[in-house]
Amino acid sequence: MIDAEKASYRVSVMTRVLGVSGYYAWRDRGPSARETANTRLSGQMRSIDKGSRETYGSPRIHAELRCEGTRVGRKRVARLMGAAGLAGCRSRRPTW
Repeated sequence: MIDAEKASYRVSVMTRVLGVSGYYAWRDRGPSARETANTRLSGQMRSIDKGSRETYGSPRIHAELRCEGTRVGRKRVARLMGAAGLAGCRSRRPTW
């Protein structure tokens, strides 16, 4: 929000009005360890997805990551897959 409005208002005024401190420290800070790990995991998941011809869903990708020695939760894998636009292939139900 501050970045979007800093052309119109001074940053010092906006931070005082919003009650925000440490804006410049936040802006200049690098990515967090979690964000870096998520980026690495997303790359691993993309390679597993391509290797499976884009058929694996989150349970299978989670299992592949575990086999590779990467400790990660199933829900985190599902969340990162959704953010990356990766989805498994759904099987068709028989219409009897």
